[in-house]
Amino acid sequence: MDVSFLEPVFTATGPLATVCADVTHTTETADTELDLRVRAVADRLTEQGAPEPVVEAVRRRLLEGNEGGEAGTLRGRALVVASDGTVVLDQALRDAPLREIAEWSPHADLLSVLRQLPGRIPHIVVLADRTGADITFMGGPGQVEEETVAGDTFQIHKFQGGGWAHHRYQHNTENKWVHNADEVAKRISSMARRLSPRFVLVAGDVRARQILTDRASDLWSDLIVSMDEGGRAAGADREPVDRRMDELIAEHEARECAQVLEQVQAAGAHGLAATGKEAVVEALRKGQVETLVLADDPGEDTLLVGDGPTVLGVDQHDMDALGTHGQVVPADRALLAAAVASSAGVVIVPRSAMPEDAPVAAVLRYSDASTPS
Repeated sequence: MDVSFLEPVFTATGPLATVCADVTHTTETADTELDLRVRAVADRLTEQGAPEPVVEAVRRRLLEGNEGGEAGTLRGRALVVASDGTVVLDQALRDAPLREIAEWSPHADLLSVLRQLPGRIPHIVVLADRTGADITFMGGPGQVEEETVAGDTFQIHKFQGGGWAHHRYQHNTENKWVHNADEVAKRISSMARRLSPRFVLVAGDVRARQILTDRASDLWSDLIVSMDEGGRAAGADREPVDRRMDELIAEHEARECAQVLEQVQAAGAHGLAATGKEAVVEALRKGQVETLVLADDPGEDTLLVGDGPTVLGVDQHDMDALGTHGQVVPADRALLAAAVASSAGVVIVPRSAMPEDAPVAAVLRYSDASTPS
């Protein structure tokens, strides 16, 4: 996962408020229910000493669901708010959080947020009919692109007459379908070239899908997943498309976790992996980490952090060697900060799947004489 979107959190002035809240807005009494849930979050932050500008910023964002619009469709929402009331992170969660969080602390609880974000697998969803398509790319936070291809519609339905006119209209209609599909295919190819999706989900009219997928370029022909449900018509049910999209994202995420764990094992044979807190901390200090692999349950481990996110150590002996003193920080928060500062990717996996039951591992960019082998 590219975690560069977390940079504003680590450049913000602390302490910070971390919130993961249920903002479901689906019942007749949803306005009242949301107001009560938000009041409870605000009270918890106030009790922990959060200043009023911070509490008000949280309250204002979470209550947007009562105003309708996109905010009213969310089920869960994550916020991080700096000490001056600036919202430095605002992300939709994949669902209402299993455990709501309202924390005022020196360092944001970002692992809890990352575990509940929607999948970050880049992908394209295409809703096609014979007049064109709605094309949506979704990737990381803020990475959403939407295009609508509206092709020719004259004579789009095959003429049901007979004789020479029948054949002429049939031919013209088929040509327009093909022309429209060609334009859709070009737009998808452009997106695929720029954005490298992992899959392209195509839904909608059966004949339109067939014509479109026959025209897929090598950039995305092997990425196609086709489905019969879903369409562009007004009132068409989008839920089956969203459900299939979520299934595909989950499949790719599971595959990614398995691959990165295999990569840790394989890279370790060549000195290009680190396992365990001590080895990973040393690698982060030297900017060696390409991908940080974090257990989803970090436990109660802590690290010492100096005057920069990569100035960190396991104990005071490490900090003495660095010529500085350290502040005690929960290990997962210190490790994430160092990963963002060194442009490393992050993958979160179940603790039970971690090598040697370690809380953290890493794939390295390079090794040196001091890298454990």
